Amino acid sequence: MKETLTPTKLALITVVCGLLMITALFAGCTQSTTTTTTPVATAAPTEAATAVPTPAATAATAVPTTVATTGTLVPTYTPSNSNLVAFTAASLSGASKTIGSSFSAAYPGTTVAFDLDGTQALKTQIENGAYADVFISASNSYTKTLKNEGYFVNSSIKTLTTNYVIVILPESNTANIQSLADLAKPGVKIAMAANTVPVGTATMAVLNNLANDTYGQSWENQTISNVVTYETSEPAVATKVALGEVDAGFVYQSTATAAPSGTYQSIAIPAKDNYLQTYTIGILNGSQNKAAAGWFEQYMLSSAGQNILAQYGFTAP
Repeated sequence: MKETLTPTKLALITVVCGLLMITALFAGCTQSTTTTTTPVATAAPTEAATAVPTPAATAATAVPTTVATTGTLVPTYTPSNSNLVAFTAASLSGASKTIGSSFSAAYPGTTVAFDLDGTQALKTQIENGAYADVFISASNSYTKTLKNEGYFVNSSIKTLTTNYVIVILPESNTANIQSLADLAKPGVKIAMAANTVPVGTATMAVLNNLANDTYGQSWENQTISNVVTYETSEPAVATKVALGEVDAGFVYQSTATAAPSGTYQSIAIPAKDNYLQTYTIGILNGSQNKAAAGWFEQYMLSSAGQNILAQYGFTAP
């Protein structure tokens, strides 16, 4: 028997068919959206997108950038600006400002930026790709290493100046140190540079000489046992003394000379027992401004440059 479709049933069928059509339509739209957005998400970023990276992108790119530039000095100038970077032993800190201003006065429009640090640290920075035009070293050994590794214009390497070791004390001298012999007194606190630092090597040579010639091995042993800190640069030793954190420190005589009056007391070391530290200067192969670097080296070797060094306690080559 044929079923009769009542108006109610017809309305119900109409609603169900409408729902099925709407469901199919949404399914089609969803499929279309997924298909079209996938290539957009995976496409290479446009120039505008890379110019303003998202925080996630910034974090991702910051890591390799930081690793690549750690410990390096990136020049912020072009060679045409007649500026140069001089990697310079930290013991020239006192003289550097005078050298810089005097050099600029002698060569108008040409300036020099000093990167002052322990010679061993500067050597490592250069080997890791740091930019510099000139290298002033407080140790021939580091100069020779860089030369053998091909970093220098070899013909430019010259002896620049020399320096002796001296003992400095805080101006208050609360430990009442009156002579080199007093460095071995129990309780005295001494600062030295590490043996990787040129002045640290020089200090150990001085102690050996003093022990052999005058004070004996027990004095040397006790003096070394009184060392409470080994610093990574010569100025760091001087700072410990100036702050009164130690009773004595071994530095170059140029540091004592450059310090303001009333900063330190000092005890000289006899020339026969002292260690003459030789400084060298040279132009680096990677320099993009070798002309200005040559002018700077020439100035440092001239009577003008040598007179400045002498004012700060350095001695003639």
